[in-house]
Amino acid sequence: MTETFTLATRGSDLALRQAATVRDALATRRREVEIRRVETRGDEIPDELIHRLGRTGAFVRTLDEEVLAGDADLAVHSMKDVPTEGGDDLVAAAVPERASAGDVLVHPEGESLSDLPPGAVVGTGSLRRAAQLHAARPDLVVEPIRGNVDTRIEKLLAPGLQAEHERRLIAAGEAPERVAADDGNDATDGAAAGNAADDGGHGDTADGDGETFERSVAEWFDSLSELERAAMERAVDVEYDTLVLAEAGLRRSNLYDDARTTRLPREEFVPAAGQGALAVTASDPDVAETVREAVDHPRTRVAATVERTVLADLNGGCIAPIGVSAIVRGEHVHTRVRVLSTDGTEEVSDARDLPIRSHATAAESFAADLADRGAAALIAEARAEVDGGGDGGRGNGDGTDADAEAGTDV
Repeated sequence: MTETFTLATRGSDLALRQAATVRDALATRRREVEIRRVETRGDEIPDELIHRLGRTGAFVRTLDEEVLAGDADLAVHSMKDVPTEGGDDLVAAAVPERASAGDVLVHPEGESLSDLPPGAVVGTGSLRRAAQLHAARPDLVVEPIRGNVDTRIEKLLAPGLQAEHERRLIAAGEAPERVAADDGNDATDGAAAGNAADDGGHGDTADGDGETFERSVAEWFDSLSELERAAMERAVDVEYDTLVLAEAGLRRSNLYDDARTTRLPREEFVPAAGQGALAVTASDPDVAETVREAVDHPRTRVAATVERTVLADLNGGCIAPIGVSAIVRGEHVHTRVRVLSTDGTEEVSDARDLPIRSHATAAESFAADLADRGAAALIAEARAEVDGGGDGGRGNGDGTDADAEAGTDV
């Protein structure tokens, strides 16, 4: 007799890909796994910033309610979005093997953080990433951004591609040059747009004011990737020079090779607790045991436990810039924590090797030490700034890792 499990997940592309990895690991000849798409509260509020959505578990609670109601056997979440204080009726049945936990800089030309000019605009939906960027490069402008992984990259690429398209149309005589109305001079927007686009790596060489291109407009357009073509049609309110995203989200979306990325050093850009990891929740003990045996990755579970214990004991949740990274190394768990003020000007940070046999209690002691050294004060200040002094919940919601899109590893 074939056993069937129903796995609840959000319906976005990245969430479905994450759920598919769990389904494939769990499915056997005698066990089928069906994916159930569920719209969460986070999906219903598209304009809300991620750190505020995280306060109420907007991407988690609805899925878990499907499990509690018996409409699904399991739910799959991005670990960093799961509140650190779960309900008694649900357990983390499995923590699959983790994907890359770090952050990457996405730039049309593949430039590194040090290459960016002063005033460059960096897009991120994460308070943690924003604070880390301010600390590393206070001369940069950090602007919020939300959306799926592909949506964010399209927003990054859109202005440069659209400007180059216009230049090519003008060069081919297919579009009139626009005259600037404000200063009365016969200046064209095309040349300025060409400078702003800096060719974007998409076109052939141009020659002075009278630009010429070896390929026709149609040939150039045909050479673009599907992602670049989608970006051509996107209207943007903010022009970003670069983005910071979770490497895991890019890879799970199969977009890592389409984006020009530079890995950010994990010692400085410490990831969010649980970034790159998934959590599979269940309520039925027998189901939980089956899933644990088939899917759980013990070293990832230990690392995630350390990270989430530190986060919970610092009481930072989604409303404070906290990075926590744990890596199992033999008999120890190398753990690095960085707590920042929202503007990146103050911080409390440390790294410590915790004994794996007592990793949870050692993580509690580590967090207590950091709190006494000033981390608690920084978190309280961040809470007052972001939340007006309220409790704000204890989920992480750092935007998807990721996320990732909102609610996954973006």
